[in-house]
Formats: sequence, structure tokens, C-alpha cells
Amino acid sequence: MKAIIITRPGGPEVLEIQDRPKPEPGVGQIRVRVRASALNRADLMQREGNYPVPPGVPADISGMEYVGEVDALGPAATLWKAGDRVMGIIGGAGHAEFLCVHEREAMPVPGSMSWDEAAAIPEAFLTAHDALFNRLELRSGETLLIHAVGSGVGTAALQIARVAGARVIGTARSADKLERAKKLGLDVAIDASRGDWAAQVEAAIGKERVHAVMDLVGGNYLDGNMRVLAVRGRIVVVGLTAGATTPFNMGTLLRKRLTIVGTVLRARSLEEKISLARDFAERGVPLFETGKLRPVVDRVLSFSEVRAAHELMASNKTFGKVVLRWD
Repeated sequence: MKAIIITRPGGPEVLEIQDRPKPEPGVGQIRVRVRASALNRADLMQREGNYPVPPGVPADISGMEYVGEVDALGPAATLWKAGDRVMGIIGGAGHAEFLCVHEREAMPVPGSMSWDEAAAIPEAFLTAHDALFNRLELRSGETLLIHAVGSGVGTAALQIARVAGARVIGTARSADKLERAKKLGLDVAIDASRGDWAAQVEAAIGKERVHAVMDLVGGNYLDGNMRVLAVRGRIVVVGLTAGATTPFNMGTLLRKRLTIVGTVLRARSLEEKISLARDFAERGVPLFETGKLRPVVDRVLSFSEVRAAHELMASNKTFGKVVLRWD
């Protein structure tokens, strides 16, 4: 099979398409013929040598999600049959023509959705679903602030929160991304490139009126998050594009009785990933079929253009997901 190989740590030039042995499914596993996969920040970090993979996952093949057809069944696998259309997340090696996953980690592709569209669902929507409901316990009627609302996870979280009955404020460093986010239901748009975004939030809705924050930026955004949050507000930190360290006022943390939690999917146990996949398959996938949720695709490229795809994502000019497909 063909696979995208990280030949050494470095820039996009270290990526090559090479032949590798086709994997064989183990007990309870299925083998998937991958039709498409999306690109994630973690793939760029892995290419640079800054994101260790979980045990048992090839370190030289990136890719954390997939969509394709069931190609073969391992011993005791009974949930799917050959030819079924499936999608899901994986610890790594998703940027290859074939991969093996536990059958209960896989989810059905919604209706007749195209491979390209479906490839933009797994990582973004599972991450957002888990962060909003399992980490933040978001409730109807609350106000949610999403940083980097134009990202893949950001656009997914925006849609899920709106379906859940929340009011959504979103930040981005691009007026164009904010305008596009409004079409997805964004209530209040905050241009972070214009300076103090927390002051803009306070001017738009009043002080300490945010109930929950989904932070895909990290770094020095933490202090502003605590500033705009109401008493007993919650923060879930999902991404750290602005850095992993920052000083903050613990007095505010205590006075407002705030909760700060972190989350990552890749390093979780098989049991946790199965639980999340089954929950989203039941609650989330049907919403794509009714049109209440939709994948957001910025660009579709061939896997032969993977270097250009990495450069595109690194530019921070994308809205939604960059999808790679096997021709």
C-alpha cells in the first residue's frame, strides 16, 4: 500500500509517498480501505518531531482520522461487513491506503455523504462533542466562547453548541473567517487581531457573562478567559497554538470558583475512544443526515500534494478542514 512517510523531522519537504506492507486486522478489528483523511495540527507537530505517538503506533506515518470502506474483518469482528462505509479517529497512520482499527471505534458515514465531506468529520466533531459535553457540561441557554472559531474543531463546536441551545461568541484573527462563521450560526464575532479581545467581549455582552470557554489557542489567552467568565465558569483547553505556558491570576480563579480542564483524544485508552465513538454515532451522526450539522471543508487535495497541504495549514489561512484523498 502507499503511505505518507515522515522520513526525518523537519519541514514539508521530509514527506514522501512510499510503499509499505498492508496491515492485517487483529481480534475484533476491521481493515479499512482509506478513501480520504483530513489534516490536523498534530500531523504538522509529528512531522517536526514534536508530537510523540502512542505506544504501538508507527511514528513515521501521520494521520489521526479516516473515512473509507471496510476491506477485511479480523477474528471475532461482527459489527461491520465488507463494503460498509465507515469513519473514525485513530492514534496514527491514517495517511495510508489501508489501516486497522477496533470495530467499535468505527462510525457509519452519514447517508450518501461524499468521502471528501465525511473526512472532515471525525477528529473535529468528536473533539468538539467531547469537550463541550463531557468536559464543559455545556447546557442550553448558556453563553459559550470559542477561540479560533474558524478552525476545524472551532467550526464543529460552533455548530454543536448552537444545536444544544447555547449562545456562541467566537474569536478569530481574520474578519473573513468571522463572516463565514456567522453563516454557521455565530452570534457574536470578535476580531482578536484588533487588540484586547476580552474587552471586546465585555463591550458586546457585558462583564462576566460567559459561562464556558473552549480554548483552541492557549498561551496568554488564559487571563482573558478568566476575566470574561461568570462565577463558576468553566474552561476547557483543547489547543496550544499560542504556547503552553503563561502566568495567570490565581486570585481570580479562587474568587470566581472557576474550573479549568484540559483534553486530548490521541492518548486515551481504547475503552475511552470506543465510548466516545459510540456516543457520537448515536447522538451526532444522525444530525448530519438531517442537516443540523455539516462538515466544513476548506480545500481538498490529493495525497500526492501532501507537502502543499502542510504548508496551507501552517499558513493559518484555512477555514474548516484541509482534506486529503487517494486518487
